[in-house]
Amino acid sequence: MQPTPGYRVGPMPRDERPIGVFDSGLGGLTVVRALLDLVPDERILYFGDTGRFPYGPKPADEVLKYSLEITDVLLARDVKMIVVACNSASAAALDHLQTHVGVPATGVIEPGVRAARRATRSGRIGVIGTVGTIQSGAYQRAAAALDPELEITCAACPGFVEFVEAGDVDSDQVHVLAERLLAPVLAADVDTLVLGCTHYPLLARTIADVMGANVVLVSSAEETAFDVRARLAGSTAAAPPADRVRFVTSGDVETFRRLGARFCGPEVEVVEAWSWS
Repeated sequence: MQPTPGYRVGPMPRDERPIGVFDSGLGGLTVVRALLDLVPDERILYFGDTGRFPYGPKPADEVLKYSLEITDVLLARDVKMIVVACNSASAAALDHLQTHVGVPATGVIEPGVRAARRATRSGRIGVIGTVGTIQSGAYQRAAAALDPELEITCAACPGFVEFVEAGDVDSDQVHVLAERLLAPVLAADVDTLVLGCTHYPLLARTIADVMGANVVLVSSAEETAFDVRARLAGSTAAAPPADRVRFVTSGDVETFRRLGARFCGPEVEVVEAWSWS
């Protein structure tokens, strides 16, 4: 199969520019955390569009517009690669970015499906995500392209992202919501569940409690970081400065800094404000 035009496959030349990562809010920081651990010699620039959060309920053309605007900001800051650390944006915009942007672009959907295929024993895989991601059919298409024998059951989980962005990941209310929203994948007797939103790893304990010990949870955040590392193999940058990760948000800076530490760790210190007006 020929690679998509504009989509570079295999190792990239040595390049000390940062990796650009973006998400609708804080969830993509789970990808940043994984990147910090897996590619410690790389610089990272993260844009969290918390001012226009959430993306999940928005129409695909609006999410595409936002994704292109953020990509322009990252490219203006000379990033060498775009990581769409948002399932809704990956579904709506990744194909366009891979075709029209002059640097490699990768998302979170295909890495998650590949990891689920490796993990499943029965071939029955569940996917949970935002309404926009599930309605897009992106996971179903990716699974069909990878292995038509896979049985995919998808469930939209409205409300999960809002709880995570509010810093509530383990309350009774979250558990009750999880029991209701996860019912379709439980009924399908899946043995593997893809957390098809980068916010969802923060809910992993609650989700695991509901799904049971026999179901493997696959984090698209971690798998995306592995995918980035593979693409950078043999071409990592020189050791970056101490402030190797930078953060920009279109929302409230103090809220981003406070909650961001829960997603990413102590690296979330200096946060730049961005205004779309």
